[in-house]
Amino acid sequence: MVTKDTIIIDVLNMDPGTERFFLAVGMHCLRCPSASGETIEQACMVHGIDADKLIEDINEYLNSKGH
Repeated sequence: MVTKDTIIIDVLNMDPGTERFFLAVGMHCLRCPSASGETIEQACMVHGIDADKLIEDINEYLNSKGH
């Protein structure tokens, strides 16, 4: 399960298909150094995005794939 404390790159490594959720909200630098150490909550704060909604969407996707 993905939480606000999950590092972005860990989500992408868990399932590369999650990339589309980040791209859809304007997070385009997913493989940059920041993504390797930044939590979802930190990135959402920088980008002005609702972290709870993003996490909900990602977890729904992961659950549907049996993660």
